[in-house]
Amino acid sequence: MSRESDEVREAIAGELRLMDPSVRCSRSLTRQLLDPDFTEVGASGRRWTYDEMLAAMPEMDGAAESGPRYEPSTFTGVLLAPGLVHLTYETTLDGNRARRSSLWRKQGAATTWQMYYHQATPVPPGSK
Repeated sequence: MSRESDEVREAIAGELRLMDPSVRCSRSLTRQLLDPDFTEVGASGRRWTYDEMLAAMPEMDGAAESGPRYEPSTFTGVLLAPGLVHLTYETTLDGNRARRSSLWRKQGAATTWQMYYHQATPVPPGSK
């Protein structure tokens, strides 16, 4: 298996962990997966910072064990440069679809990949 495939696979694993309700409810686990320079443009159009996301994640959709969960599909990933992976995929949550894009980076002596940037775009009902 190529190094690129390994790096993409590790970024996908991080993305999937961030969708896990037990991670979403834990600021310490979320902190491990988000880069300190993290920003997001959510499906609502809101811009989120690292601190805002850490504070809000436990209350966001997909965080309750008994509630709706993200259903990801069609992951693709590309190694853009050493230590930088771009992922694209789709999710469905409670019947709502979104196309997602995220950048994951691994810097210096870091042992884990962290999400640096994320964007979600809602998919209108009936769209392909």
